[in-house]
Amino acid sequence: MLTRSAMPALLIDRPTCPATQLHSARRLIAEERLHTLFQPIVSLDCGVIYGHEALVRGPAGSPLEMPDALFAAGRAEGLSMELEIRCALQAMKDWSQLQRPGKLLINMSAAALSQATADGRWQRGLGICEDYGLQPTELMIELTEHERVADIDALRRGLTLLRRLGVGVALDDFGDGRSSLRLWSEIQPNLVKIDKYFTRELPAHAEKLQTFRALLQLAETFGAQLVAEGIEQPEELRVLRDLGVSYGQGWLLGHPSSSGASEAAPAALQVLASKEIAVMPELRRAGGSGITAEKLMMPAPAISDQASHEQLYRFFTEHEDQHAVAVINAAQQPVALIDRAQFISRWAKPFFMDLYGRRPCTLYANPSPLIVDADTGIEALTRVLTSADQRYLREGFIISRQGRYLGLGTGEQLVRSVTEARIEAARHANPLTFLPGNIPLSQHIGRLLSSGREFVAAYADLNQFKPFNDQYGYWRGDEMIRLVARVIGAHCDSQRDFVGHVGGDDFVMLFQSDDWEQRCEQIVGRFNELARNLFDAEALEAGGIMAEDREGNLRFHPCTTLSIGAVRVAPGRLHRAEDVASAAAAAKRQAKHGALAVYVMAA
Repeated sequence: MLTRSAMPALLIDRPTCPATQLHSARRLIAEERLHTLFQPIVSLDCGVIYGHEALVRGPAGSPLEMPDALFAAGRAEGLSMELEIRCALQAMKDWSQLQRPGKLLINMSAAALSQATADGRWQRGLGICEDYGLQPTELMIELTEHERVADIDALRRGLTLLRRLGVGVALDDFGDGRSSLRLWSEIQPNLVKIDKYFTRELPAHAEKLQTFRALLQLAETFGAQLVAEGIEQPEELRVLRDLGVSYGQGWLLGHPSSSGASEAAPAALQVLASKEIAVMPELRRAGGSGITAEKLMMPAPAISDQASHEQLYRFFTEHEDQHAVAVINAAQQPVALIDRAQFISRWAKPFFMDLYGRRPCTLYANPSPLIVDADTGIEALTRVLTSADQRYLREGFIISRQGRYLGLGTGEQLVRSVTEARIEAARHANPLTFLPGNIPLSQHIGRLLSSGREFVAAYADLNQFKPFNDQYGYWRGDEMIRLVARVIGAHCDSQRDFVGHVGGDDFVMLFQSDDWEQRCEQIVGRFNELARNLFDAEALEAGGIMAEDREGNLRFHPCTTLSIGAVRVAPGRLHRAEDVASAAAAAKRQAKHGALAVYVMAA
C-alpha cells in the first residue's frame, strides 16, 4: 500500500545521475525535488473558489525553477512525456496534503495525454491518485500545446477514457494564436480558459469585449464555461463579471502559492460584491452594417458589345422593367452602360433607325460607367455619393466579381442603403463624437436598473446654440459639439460613468461616481470657459451675437453656455430605460428654463 509521503516510481525509471548534471531534469525527477504551487480559479458570480491550477516548479533559485526552463531541459534530455506525468503526480501528492475543496487542474499536452492513456499509465496514475485520498472527479486536465495535436482521434479516445473515469477536461490558453476552434468543437471541454491577452486592459478595448461576447455564445453552443485568465485590475474583473464570464484567474483573485487559497483575495471579493456595474467599452466608430454592393444588386441580363441598335431596342422591349443595360465583351467583362430613357429618346427621333439601326449599340453608350466589386463595403460605397461623376444616380452602376459582370444596382438603392446604414450606425455611435448612441445608452440604463443600486442620470444641453450655429456655420457648430464631448469625457470616470451622445447638442451621463454633482459643476464651468474661444472678438466684447430667433425675429443672444439637468434614480423607483431618459430630459428642461448651470431633482 502506498503512503502519501512517498512518490511512486511507477511511471518513470530512476536513472543514476552523474554529479556533473547540475541542471538536469532527470536529476530533479530522480531526487524528487519538484514542488507545486496552486493558483485559485474563482467563480465570478459569488467569489467562491472553483478550484486551483497546479503549477509545478523546480528548486527555488535554481536555473530550472520556472516551467519554461524546466520543460526545455526535459525536451533536451528526451524526457518530455515522463516529466509531464511526473509533474502531474507531484501535483496530486502536494494537493492531497492541503485538503482544499474544489477541482485540481493539471496541465498536460495532447501528445502526452494521448500516449499515457493509450499505454495505461494514466489509469495507473489515477489509481495512485486515489491512494492519495483524491477522487478522479476532483481532477481536471488542462490541455496545452494545442498546435501539436497530430492525432485528434488518439486524443479523443484518451479524453473519452478519462471522462468515463470522471476526470474533467479544460482547454488552456484559447485565443493565443495556437489553439483551435475546431479542437474546441472536437473535444467538447468542460472549461475553456481564455488567454490573458483578451483580459489585459479589457475596459479600454471594445474589440476585446466583442471577442468575449462571441466566445460566450460559442461556450453556450458547445456546453462549456469560460475562465478569463490574467485578471490583474479591478476594472477588468468588473467587466468580466458583468459580461457573465463564469470563472476568473489572475493575481487580483489570488497569487500562486504552495498552500492554495480558501477564498479569493479581499480586493477581488470587494469588486464581486459591489453593486457598481462596469462601463462597457464601445467601438468608437460609426461602422457599416455589413452591407456590400452584392446586397444592392438586382439580376439584370446584359447585352453583347457586338449587338446593334436594333437588337438593343428589342432588348428593352422584352425587358420593360430594366432601367439600363450593361454591355459586356466576349469575356463577360462590362465595357459600357446604356441608359434606357436616353436610348429610347434617341430611337424616337426621325431617321435614327435608318441611320443608326445597324450600328453598334456602344455608339452612344457610357464607356466609363461606375463599376464596383460585389464585395465592396458600405463605407466605400458612401464615397461614391460624393464623387464628381453623378451619372450613376440616373443610370445606376454595374456590379462585378473578379472583373466579370454580375448585375446592376440603382442610384436610388445606393442612397437609401447608405442613409439607413448611417442612421443605424448613429444609434450605436454618434458619427461626430464617436460616443455611444441611443442603443448602448438604453442598454446601460437597463443594466443599472437591474443592479439595484442608486445612480444619477444627467442630461446636458447647450443654451443659445442655434444662433451660434447659424452665425458661424456648421463647421464651428460641430467644433462646439465636439468640445462638449471632450469636456464631459475629461470630467467623468471612464470606469464608472457612462457618457452618451444622443444627437445634436444633447448628451447623457449616467453617474456611479459619488462626487457626480461636483463633476457636473466642473463640466459646466470648464465648457463655458472654453466655448468663448469659438466666438470672435466683437461677439465677446458684446457678450453675444445678433441673430434670428426661432420665429425669424432678429434679436440679441448671449454667448453659448451649457446646462445640465440631473435626476437621482433610487432603486425600485423607475423600471424602464425610457422612464429614466424622460426624467433626465425633464430635469434638463428645468435647468434651461431657470437659466441654471446644474439642476437636480429626485425621480
